[in-house]
Amino acid sequence: MTALLTDNLPLLAGAPNGIKKLRELILELAVRGKLVPQDPNDEPASELLKRIAEEKARLVAEGRIKKAKGTNEDLAEISYEIPSSWTVASLGQVVEIVRGITFPASEKSKEPELGRVACLRTANVQDEIEWDDLLYIRESFVSRHDQYVEPHDIVMSMANSRELVGKVALVGADLKQKTTFGGFLGVLRPVLIEPRFVMALLRTPHARSALIDSASQTTNIANVSLGKLKPLPFAIPPLAEQHRIVVKVDELMALCDRLEAQQVDAESAHAQLVQALLGSLTQAADAEDFAASWQRLAEHFHTLFTTESSIDALKQTLLQLAVMGKLVLQDPNDEPASELLQRIAVERMDRAGSRRSKSQVELREIDNSEKKFELPAGWEWVRLQEIVSVSSGDGLVSAKMNPEGSVPVYGGNGVTGHHDRQNVEKETLVIGRVGYYCGSIHLTPASAWVTDNALIVRFSEKNVDKSFLFWLLKGTNLKEQENATAQPVMNHPGFRGGLNS
Repeated sequence: MTALLTDNLPLLAGAPNGIKKLRELILELAVRGKLVPQDPNDEPASELLKRIAEEKARLVAEGRIKKAKGTNEDLAEISYEIPSSWTVASLGQVVEIVRGITFPASEKSKEPELGRVACLRTANVQDEIEWDDLLYIRESFVSRHDQYVEPHDIVMSMANSRELVGKVALVGADLKQKTTFGGFLGVLRPVLIEPRFVMALLRTPHARSALIDSASQTTNIANVSLGKLKPLPFAIPPLAEQHRIVVKVDELMALCDRLEAQQVDAESAHAQLVQALLGSLTQAADAEDFAASWQRLAEHFHTLFTTESSIDALKQTLLQLAVMGKLVLQDPNDEPASELLQRIAVERMDRAGSRRSKSQVELREIDNSEKKFELPAGWEWVRLQEIVSVSSGDGLVSAKMNPEGSVPVYGGNGVTGHHDRQNVEKETLVIGRVGYYCGSIHLTPASAWVTDNALIVRFSEKNVDKSFLFWLLKGTNLKEQENATAQPVMNHPGFRGGLNS
């Protein structure tokens, strides 16, 4: 199996997301006994488990660890076959798990000082522990000796986003300073078992899915409890085989690293070529120039657009061409957008009476520096507030959602749950206004609930085509409108854009 894998690494790596999937495959083979041959002279894993139990009993007697509460650890089962020298154990049988310390936010410091110790947090748990960005807290918050990290500890993110909860990183053999860990983290301390093998177990797609599925969900945070973590079942090989497995995993991962570096170089050159050719479309001087640029692109379409990033770039270019008026021919018989804007203005004035809203008063004319490209005849530059109005949705947090509800709940990143209530009763455009998804555009179904993490867009549907407005917003960088804060927030988008009839 190993020879087959090694011989085909370049082929497997060349598939979409190939190297990521290849790394996952290596880990899965490793933890199922398929990566290295078994040695009949190895001490069976069943004997190892007995020694682990004896060692834990000794540590309890010495007061170094707490006595475990009664569990069903001996009932652990897995769904796949394992070698005869392996055995099945729960995670709690082979590691000690310690939760991190808690302290007030006001106690955090970026500077090491007398009486303070380094403190790991979730941001430090990456593929490896990142030691360059540590917090320092008063040592008095550390109540037990086991709340300091030790060499070869495994640090786990116990409370994080759903995608990142359960992420693990390994502490090295040497610690440069006394270090504790925060309450959103846990330390898994292997007992007489190879820590890097436990790392491989916890990083398999199977284990990641189990951890994520076991996590409880609050508004934005998923939490893994000790009660769900300790019973997770794993196949455990003899200790000698664990050592052989991690050596082979390191060897194959190093091959993946080399393939990835080669791929990054090739992908960089590919991305530059794609960007240059797509740029020739948006920068075309006239229809003849555009046609020539498109022909160059079409001749190599099957080799240019083979990656996720290149396809995303093509989608964005198509949207850009649409909002520049270059995607379809103009019809001189169409009513010019200037007349359309007059009708919209009259309708908005009739709706508001003779009053002008504050946002209308503050709008300034679009100067030439803001006009990034030349519009076709019949088009006009407008600010968004000239044709739409926006308002925040209502504050409905995840804790109040009903998983059985039939109404989708829309937040900043699209559907975030379901409920029985609705606050929009027709297809509605919404714009994410907070955080990473600030500026994202979504179209709700006829019945939906929009939270206050999104802005509801209202406009005259008899004068503005909903689908065109959707793609217009999609093709515009709304992130330019966000407030420059650590948590991006968009309240009143007022971007400029071209409008046709």
